[in-house]
Amino acid sequence: MNGQPVIEQIRERLQAAFAPSELEVLDEGHKHAGHAGDGKGHFHVRIVSAAFVGQLPIKRHRMVYAALDGLMDNGIHALSIDAIQDK
Repeated sequence: MNGQPVIEQIRERLQAAFAPSELEVLDEGHKHAGHAGDGKGHFHVRIVSAAFVGQLPIKRHRMVYAALDGLMDNGIHALSIDAIQDK
């Protein structure tokens, strides 16, 4: 990792990849107290983008995972996604 907080890296990557009209990234680590300390976090992303128009939900999720490549193995333990096509 580059020393920058993971939540900020997620925001920057998603902003760059999708130019979303809405982007919310939440750290949900507090919901997972008691997990073994692997140094990785639990996050929720809500993203609205024209890039998702015409894409099935599974494809939208794959697009988000692709944009976060590298972080999924180094900083993110769990990620929930609401990827919504912009109107």
